[in-house]
Amino acid sequence: MVMGINGEFPGPGLRARVGDTLQVNVTNKLHTEGVVIHWHGIRMKGRPWADGTASISQCAIAPGETFLYSFTVDKAGTYFYHGHYGMQRSAGLYGSLIVDVAEGEKEPFEYDGEFNLLLSDWWHKSVHEQEVGLSSNPFRWINEPQSLLINGRGQYNCSLASRYNSSAALPECSLGGGEQWAPNVLKVLPNKTYRLRIASTTSLASLNLAIGGHNVTVVEADGNYVQPFSTTDVDIYSGETYSVLFTTNQNPDENYWISVGVRGRLPQTPQALALVNYLPNHASKFPTSPPPVTPQWDDYNRSKAFSNRIQGLEGTTPPPPADYDRRIMLLNTQNTIDGLTVWAINNVSLSFPPTPYLGALKYGIKAAFDQTPPPDTFPDWYDIMSPPANPNATTGNAIYTLDFNSTVDVILQNANTLQPNDSEIHPWHMHGHNFWVLGYGDGKFQRGDEKLFEKAGRRPPLKNTAVIFPFGWTALRFVADNPGAWPFHCHIEPHLHMGMGVVIAEGVEFLADVPRETLSCGLTGMMFSGNGEEGHN
Repeated sequence: MVMGINGEFPGPGLRARVGDTLQVNVTNKLHTEGVVIHWHGIRMKGRPWADGTASISQCAIAPGETFLYSFTVDKAGTYFYHGHYGMQRSAGLYGSLIVDVAEGEKEPFEYDGEFNLLLSDWWHKSVHEQEVGLSSNPFRWINEPQSLLINGRGQYNCSLASRYNSSAALPECSLGGGEQWAPNVLKVLPNKTYRLRIASTTSLASLNLAIGGHNVTVVEADGNYVQPFSTTDVDIYSGETYSVLFTTNQNPDENYWISVGVRGRLPQTPQALALVNYLPNHASKFPTSPPPVTPQWDDYNRSKAFSNRIQGLEGTTPPPPADYDRRIMLLNTQNTIDGLTVWAINNVSLSFPPTPYLGALKYGIKAAFDQTPPPDTFPDWYDIMSPPANPNATTGNAIYTLDFNSTVDVILQNANTLQPNDSEIHPWHMHGHNFWVLGYGDGKFQRGDEKLFEKAGRRPPLKNTAVIFPFGWTALRFVADNPGAWPFHCHIEPHLHMGMGVVIAEGVEFLADVPRETLSCGLTGMMFSGNGEEGHN
């Protein structure tokens, strides 16, 4: 079963220009659960209540109710939208969102046409069953996805690539035309340049994309222009978006595969495939060559080399502030609480309160969440290379309150899980902001590692999602200049469900009144109903 929008899966693609105001009415026709829609990568300047995050920016939209999201898009780029309540993104609640440059403006690169690929992973086990297993004792992991999807299309129990391998484990998929498992087809003309927009809304999988016989040039990451560089393939983590250019300069008598495979975890899921169809060839003409092979899943040196090639484009990417006002160290660990397996940050596993933070902060309702600030760091003696000596953690819902317009450094520190010699990839996504990715490092972050930030000539890129590699750290810098309450979390769906995130807040006192229709639950709902006010429209 899939969660669709307007009868479609994925949801309808949305397109706007910089400066446009989007008004999106979302009606919840799920009979037994709430829903919200998050506009991933849109900063929501001045309208934090439109961010679409249950328990943070708004109350979930109740069954049968309609909620109006109204916001202005201020930055061109490749984005997407998705559910942000429970694990609804994993159930298929997502779609693409493209923002073009303003009328009369030009991008810093040229192309003849474009395509849009939304990448996801798919389970046959329902999301509700997955959620129950994650919150059970004994713990039941969701395991690897059954399929990878490109724009909602994929294969199961057959392979489009089996014809290239006489000993293939799966039979070849039968294709007669029009099947739901038929690959996406990108129709191109020879000797043209195309823009390929790529967004990963995966729940678990880190991915790698390649086009057979073609190099690609990376030009955009997370809605920010980057210094163009050529590569054979692109690593893309959950929550990231890219634009790449490719030129159709290969043999025009052939068609070519696009392959998408798993990285960062031992792959148990076949590649997803799409077809680059050189016209006038027919789309039914199979490529002569097999799909590109996905790089070795645990070749992290290769992954780090790709991430380090991403630099801001001079003239469009401002340099980060020279220093920070506050540094927050966030230790990522796997722990237990009362026999349940959780993820924790500085030994605190995030548990969302019933009253949205934004309303509680704006209206001074201190009983809505824990007022004790969470820890800014973790003990120096913590050994990140071993399972935690004391695996017990606590739940919490306190937030990081930041001085408005201050510069904040975040060091994301990875560590060993509960299992020996095991550390996982975590892509972290920040709402309401772009941050500069200052650098990556191995092992435990130490004083003096700042020198790694100052590589000669490197211009840190602006992004909204950044990965931490196993047993390593990632350093970010951002300016707390967007009034609101914002989640910052691992974008792997089950990890957030298990508590892997924090909430930051800044400048809420500078906001005009928060619309009451966003706050009709919890203590804000009680407050407004006591004043005779209505809830959702």
